[in-house]
Amino acid sequence: MKVLVANLGSTSFKYRVFELPAETQLAKGGIDRIGQPQSKCVVEIGSWKDERTDSLPDHAAAVRMCLEQLTHPQYGCLKSVSEVAAIGFKAVFAGNMSGIRVVTEELLQKMEQLSDVAPAHNPPYARAMRTLKAAFPDIPLVASLETAFHETIPEETRIYAIPYEWKQQYEVQRWGFHGASHRFIGGRIAELLGRDDLKVISCHLGGSNSLCAMKGGKSVANTLGMSPQTGLPHNNRVGDFDPFALPILMRATGKSLEQLLNDLSEKSGLLGVSGLSGDVRDLEEAAEKGHHRADLALNMFSSSIKHYIGAYLATLGGADAIVFTGGIGENSRRIRSRSLEGMEWAGIKLDPSLNQSAKGEGRISAGDSKVQIWVVPTNEEIVVARQAVAAVSGG
Repeated sequence: MKVLVANLGSTSFKYRVFELPAETQLAKGGIDRIGQPQSKCVVEIGSWKDERTDSLPDHAAAVRMCLEQLTHPQYGCLKSVSEVAAIGFKAVFAGNMSGIRVVTEELLQKMEQLSDVAPAHNPPYARAMRTLKAAFPDIPLVASLETAFHETIPEETRIYAIPYEWKQQYEVQRWGFHGASHRFIGGRIAELLGRDDLKVISCHLGGSNSLCAMKGGKSVANTLGMSPQTGLPHNNRVGDFDPFALPILMRATGKSLEQLLNDLSEKSGLLGVSGLSGDVRDLEEAAEKGHHRADLALNMFSSSIKHYIGAYLATLGGADAIVFTGGIGENSRRIRSRSLEGMEWAGIKLDPSLNQSAKGEGRISAGDSKVQIWVVPTNEEIVVARQAVAAVSGG
């Protein structure tokens, strides 16, 4: 069964094609600047790579180009579009309509209603899903909600200290996100260590960030709460923030609540503190040249990661492994080192040389570290592909 897995942004479409159940990746590609005069399109099928620019008005046009490339008579991995059994989406938030779901009108309306919670994610996904349902009515669409993996978190950990009716009536609670990534890490580290009873702290660090505490491959805590704007600082999103600061800011700046929420979700995080960039690579380069606020942003980020690692050691009663993943987790030696600095008291000891040379999957803990420390590239797409097959097969 062939599954197309789609990862959408407001102006981007990235995808992979898998053959299930063998889990063979047949192709991968991406299209940027959708809706702009020049869209950049890249596809890789085996050793064949095609790059082109075109004008693509919407996500449906992007998918059509993608399918044209995948059905290329000489290089394509599909004989026809009908071979696609499902299109799986790493969707983000639909409140109580969590889980793995075939996309319906009810689900789309729910995602649209909750766009305020995930403003950078829900609107483009809902628009694209509507467009694709109309353009390809015979291909089932499957939404793998990021919140699904965290349904095992105990209620006492998920609730806020608010009137309980708010949870019951308005679905206000800690939902948790990055479910596909943390699910993959839980499964992969169990394979690497040969155990299915591990206590693991998974550190997904990238454009958005979260830590997840897992026991036996199941989530028991996640740093992201009601929205993807919470928890750790993100590239341009605030992370943890006291809402009682908002009335002060409204009076002082004259900005509306909506404007301030926009500032918190687009102009804050690493970008807001540094005043330079939300990209850790840029900040590390600037910090080496003496840029104080870039250095401050990186230290703030590392301090927040360490804070939650400490909290999750308490939640789990210790840990067997700490795993770094995501673009930052896999590539930033500084963030990994600073986040674990001074943690020897907890049996966490990094090997500086292994951390420095780490590339791809590998252990970076010292030989006498009681907690194993690993770098493991995540694979959210294969998780979504598995879930899409289960959904369309009635699993």
